[in-house]
Amino acid sequence: MNPFLDDWLEGQSSSELKSKRKCLRFLKRAYIKCVGDFANKPRTDVTMTEAGFRFHIGTPLPDLRQIASWMLTHAPRKRTLAKVVPALWKRHGREDLSTAGILLANLEPTTLGQDPWMAFIHLLQRQEPLMVVLEVAEELVRGGHAVPNDEWLKAAAGQSPHWHQYCVLFLSLRRETVDCRDLIERAPEGGEIFERIRSRLLESES
Repeated sequence: MNPFLDDWLEGQSSSELKSKRKCLRFLKRAYIKCVGDFANKPRTDVTMTEAGFRFHIGTPLPDLRQIASWMLTHAPRKRTLAKVVPALWKRHGREDLSTAGILLANLEPTTLGQDPWMAFIHLLQRQEPLMVVLEVAEELVRGGHAVPNDEWLKAAAGQSPHWHQYCVLFLSLRRETVDCRDLIERAPEGGEIFERIRSRLLESES
């Protein structure tokens, strides 16, 4: 836990979370508080450009978990946080995408208005950095949401080439034996990380 961030959060009011707009402003300030200086700015600029993020401040993932935990504890209405998730994805900062995933994984489906996996895949309307998609999927599994069944994955994979790749990533998080060889083999060609995951999945089915 970041003690500096902890002290800063203790000084914040739950009124900062009363509306979607206030939540978005609060998060941008919180991200900046986690970065003590700009020594890593050249690296974050390169990451932002290469991955297509709107911004990348460099806030560590443990700090984002701490921020999201504070929000989940102090938000006057959890439904407001559910509305923040698509707004964060649309804003598309590196920290925003991770925070959206943490919130998705920890909000009740009744609060989200749908299953978290369904809410997640509907956020993916464009080609997203695969490592971010995998990171959010891992958050959902960590939050107790099992990877969807084969029928769900096959139906989703048929919607677009990007969704097909995402479903292969989801399969890689299955704890039980994977039995979707055709879905894996027919997925569009991806980069080095994607092809490594595909090869590992196919080897596990051999």
